[in-house]
Amino acid sequence: MSQPVLLDNVKHHDLRLISRHGADLGDNVNLALVVPTEFAEVQREYPILFRQSEGGTFQAFALLGLETDENLYLDETGWQARYIPAIQARGPFRIGLRENETGEAGEPMIMMDPDHPRLSRSEGEPLFRPHGGHAPALERILQTLRTLHIGNEASRHMFAAFEAAGLLAPVNIEIRFDETTQYKLPGFFSISREALAGLDGDALQKLNAAGFLGLAFHVVASMGNISRLIDMKNRRRTLAPA
Repeated sequence: MSQPVLLDNVKHHDLRLISRHGADLGDNVNLALVVPTEFAEVQREYPILFRQSEGGTFQAFALLGLETDENLYLDETGWQARYIPAIQARGPFRIGLRENETGEAGEPMIMMDPDHPRLSRSEGEPLFRPHGGHAPALERILQTLRTLHIGNEASRHMFAAFEAAGLLAPVNIEIRFDETTQYKLPGFFSISREALAGLDGDALQKLNAAGFLGLAFHVVASMGNISRLIDMKNRRRTLAPA
């Protein structure tokens, strides 16, 4: 990625966004970072799994494929799902924070990677209207960035609450298709169904009041999408040339 620059409605008045999805646009990934503000949509399409960094911090991911650089939801016609994780939908854009006079982070700004393949001056949807103002494509991006910005902050509090309630548990995913083809996905965590079912009234009330109880149920429900991934992988294996 090149050095991000500030999106400017004068310098970039004719800039366009290529909104399609494809491997050539960076979508062929098997994991996509997701945040709590999108769990409700994500759990309908993808398994939600957690990973822990060396420093002990947890992050949530949507599982998109069983191999590295494999997105089973992506084909030659685009991304085959009703919801695309915000980290992928944002394309070349991100939120930066302008420093104020004291050197502290100030107001948020829209930054972009000027060399990103989704940006063009001849193809795609305009970012700005001819006489000024945000075009629909940029409004969608702004909403996506808000989802990520609010969700990133909520994520830290959510995982702290899950840990305090004893809900996080390691889960090793092993999928076997035949004697020679199997996939092992170690190092993931999820919500323990047993621990969730065993919470007492006080713990349930605290999680619910904080807005995290529903998120825990979303994670549990999302695990049913692993069978969907297996079906999609099977279809690809069947269609692959011998």
